Amino acid sequence: MPKNPTWLRTRRVLSVTALAALVNGGAFLGSGTASAATTLANQCTGSVSGSMGDTVALPGSSVSALAKQAAASKQQTLLWIIPLNGVNPDGVANALSAKTLTVGTVPSSSRGTIDGKSIGSAVGQALQGNAALGYSADTKKQVLDAITSSITSNCGLTTLATNYTPPTSSSTPPPSNSSPSTNTPPSNPDGGPLANLIPGSTGTAPQRDYNGIPTATPGTAVAPGIRYPANGTLPGSAAPVTAGQDTQSQGPDVRNAGNAESLATSGGASDIQLPMLLAVIVLAGVTAGLVRTWALRRAS
Repeated sequence: MPKNPTWLRTRRVLSVTALAALVNGGAFLGSGTASAATTLANQCTGSVSGSMGDTVALPGSSVSALAKQAAASKQQTLLWIIPLNGVNPDGVANALSAKTLTVGTVPSSSRGTIDGKSIGSAVGQALQGNAALGYSADTKKQVLDAITSSITSNCGLTTLATNYTPPTSSSTPPPSNSSPSTNTPPSNPDGGPLANLIPGSTGTAPQRDYNGIPTATPGTAVAPGIRYPANGTLPGSAAPVTAGQDTQSQGPDVRNAGNAESLATSGGASDIQLPMLLAVIVLAGVTAGLVRTWALRRAS
């Protein structure tokens, strides 16, 4: 049977057309599901609600008054009529009112913020190179900086996600054990010394025999070895004092007999102190008196 070229070409064209339709339809469906909506805020302050991932837009008319006021502060005119640097505040406000500003998105959380810096940056991009900003590039930059600075300090939005669902905690609290512990010692109504001891546990019991402890009874002599053990003292007794030992270093409770105290002095050990000088003067006076009495008796 001879081949039909027309039929083959027709089948090839139909196959290519079906494949192209399938690809285009899949791409259209995919783009439709991935696209996000745009939420338009009424003013540059306050809050705006939308779904997570939505684009937040702001009408330029909501910030046109701030932009006009900032541009007027940089305007230079002659006799309040003729502009000198080309700054037109009304032209800036009109150009901004005709635009829609994209300032951020709704985050994947219960709430978020779009600060004034983001809004000011969007305004700066919308007015970039506008003729109403001035004649020269330097004047345009100064006016645009003044506008963005004013909007940054006066604007700010709070975003609220309407479809946000807080995550649920998957962890469960551990079950409470109300059964009594097996390590609880048995109660003893007698209240003896071994009432709280557990059989099999480590511990010490009171000493049963105290005969090995050295004691002294009234009227009974105690041997020196028992009276002073290896450390030289008995529990509760004062330490023995040996010959030549300095008792002043043993503590405030150990003192010498009597209350004699040395006189204070500020000189050295070889200086003649006041008591010695007084004794010499008194001795000299007594000696002079005795010599005078002896001399008078010999003369008589």
